[in-house]
Amino acid sequence: MPSSRSLPGLAAILAALAATGGCADVEGLRNDGDLGTVHAPQSLWTNIRPDPPEPGQKPGTAAVVPGLPKVTDLSMRGVDAVAVIRADVTAATTQDGGTGRLVDPRAIQRIALCTQAVDGGPDCPVRPAVLHDVTGNGKDELITALDIDGRLSELRVYTVRDDGTIARILSRSAVLEGVEVAAEHLAVREPTSNPKYVAVSDYVWDPDAGIMNLSQLTLDECSGTKTSSTPCTRPAA
Repeated sequence: MPSSRSLPGLAAILAALAATGGCADVEGLRNDGDLGTVHAPQSLWTNIRPDPPEPGQKPGTAAVVPGLPKVTDLSMRGVDAVAVIRADVTAATTQDGGTGRLVDPRAIQRIALCTQAVDGGPDCPVRPAVLHDVTGNGKDELITALDIDGRLSELRVYTVRDDGTIARILSRSAVLEGVEVAAEHLAVREPTSNPKYVAVSDYVWDPDAGIMNLSQLTLDECSGTKTSSTPCTRPAA
């Protein structure tokens, strides 16, 4: 006799059979309907390939942020997050020539709203710094983001190297529906074209590459369902 835990699965199978018009007999499953024709996928624009990125034009690579003093105690706890992201955005804008390949072209104007105050002032679009060990070395990294407009943000993660320099180990332009950290994982939640789902990009520390690398990309249900508490963007009124 099947256990109570197996009954929902059995019910689901029976419901699927009823919906497809199939039935089960001693030889297995059969379907009297037309299964249709299976078509091979069609490749589009096979003669067009993107140019390879130029040296230094890879947002996913680690890079020492220029123009910052070395951190003598090798701790991010006393580091000014606004100063770090200002130096990073300035360097990236100069490097990509305002093309947006490394950072949103509007970022330099947005960071200019920050003052020399500890928190950057009331108009500063830099999010409060979060300290969390994502490299597993026992020392906290700096996680922050620069909000470009009411939707798009520049997410950044920085670490202190053994020589005291500050290096960027993750760079993402994204609609930050949510950001979560756990152990050596950082998950970025973004809305999709389907309002029922949110895309979740899971980044983990790659010691060989020296960066946070994308390890998994999944879909999660939004809070529109009764079984999920996942936040998703609400439709505009």
